[in-house]
Amino acid sequence: MATKPEDHAPPACKVVLASSVAEGLLGEVKTSLERLGWAPLLVGFLANADPAARMYADWTGKTCLQNGVEFEIREVDKDDLEEAILAANTDDTVGGIIVYYPVFGGGQDAYLQQITSKEKDVEGLSHTYLFNMYQNIRFLDPEKLQKSILPCTPLAIIKILEHISVYNSILPYGNRLFGKTITIVNRSEIVGRPLAALLANDGASVYSVDINNVQYFTRGEGIRRRQHQVHDTELKLEDVVPKSDVVITGVPSKGYKFPVGLLKDGAVCVNFSSEKNFGPEVKEKASIYVPAVGKVTIVILLRNLLRLVENRELRDNEKKESL
Repeated sequence: MATKPEDHAPPACKVVLASSVAEGLLGEVKTSLERLGWAPLLVGFLANADPAARMYADWTGKTCLQNGVEFEIREVDKDDLEEAILAANTDDTVGGIIVYYPVFGGGQDAYLQQITSKEKDVEGLSHTYLFNMYQNIRFLDPEKLQKSILPCTPLAIIKILEHISVYNSILPYGNRLFGKTITIVNRSEIVGRPLAALLANDGASVYSVDINNVQYFTRGEGIRRRQHQVHDTELKLEDVVPKSDVVITGVPSKGYKFPVGLLKDGAVCVNFSSEKNFGPEVKEKASIYVPAVGKVTIVILLRNLLRLVENRELRDNEKKESL
């Protein structure tokens, strides 16, 4: 029997909003707050005029207010930011610190990330947390009581992928992306590269695309099994997208539009850029489309804040018991 053209049409696209994913994660935040019994203070430093950073700060403040977390935005001149961060590091009333980047850009921003105390680094960008993430180490202590912190936006995307069942819960923990091919169009040190490493560590084959080349991230083997491996390739975007089950974009440019025609039918598409990287035609190819992740990122921020406070309480209790 001859097949009709519609027999090969992709399934109807489901648009998943970040708010629906965030709602489920907020239950965990509220439970942690109830267990803690007091409201920690999150301080946000704003030292740029980026409208996206301002919007992120406003969303953070609103979410904190709605969920029993104190939030204070401190607007400072960028030349005073270093001193302001150092002061907050030693202020016992401050539970966590977030800096809205970019400030200077490049190495100077990386320096600011490293002077933020790891005990208050809700973004998970200090050396200890980045080392643990890339080495696939999930705890800060041998007893596995203090969980390490992961960068907010990469973790938010993972939570979204779990929510929409890209992660296969039947498979063992740490291998639930086995058999999945994922392309990420962004290799920033804040989101794209950490996300590629995390997804590879969970068993996916990951193509990381930036303006220069395509890199291939895989899980390590042998004695390096716990750590992902990165391979340079001669591949192009058009080589990797047609075989990708998931495509994630984060290009911070109004002029950029992802070439939807490259998608295989039924792919999952996620955009974490503040710009709309996908045009409306994505719904003709994708099975699931997530147009933004910001509201999930903010909930992960609160989750990280509470984890930091709980880690500090554990350390303080250990000190008391040793006296």
